[in-house]
Amino acid sequence: MKRFLRGFRYAFQGIAYVLRTQRNARVHVGVAGLVIVAGIYFRVTAVEWAILTLTIGFVFSAEMINTVAELAVDLLTQRFHPMAKIAKDTGAGAVLIAAIAAVAVGIAIFGPRVWALLFD
Repeated sequence: MKRFLRGFRYAFQGIAYVLRTQRNARVHVGVAGLVIVAGIYFRVTAVEWAILTLTIGFVFSAEMINTVAELAVDLLTQRFHPMAKIAKDTGAGAVLIAAIAAVAVGIAIFGPRVWALLFD
């Protein structure tokens, strides 16, 4: 049981590291906070909460995996290498795709509500 609980401690240490060292991760958390406030304000449905939760988790997980890729590449080489650049750029691209998908989810869920609030 101790080993099981220790695994959670390590996971939380990893999350704390990413939040402490990665500016974009902190931006993602801030945006997630705004999304949660908006969800409460607009009283989104349970299904919409599930979609928002999965989307927030998807973006933050992508950011963490990108951090892993960057650290692994940096550990392997201190010099410029074209493949290292590709690995880092690809990780960043994965985060960008996740963030764009999250914006699309936000527009789908909040767009009609904001529109009604502004124009009805």
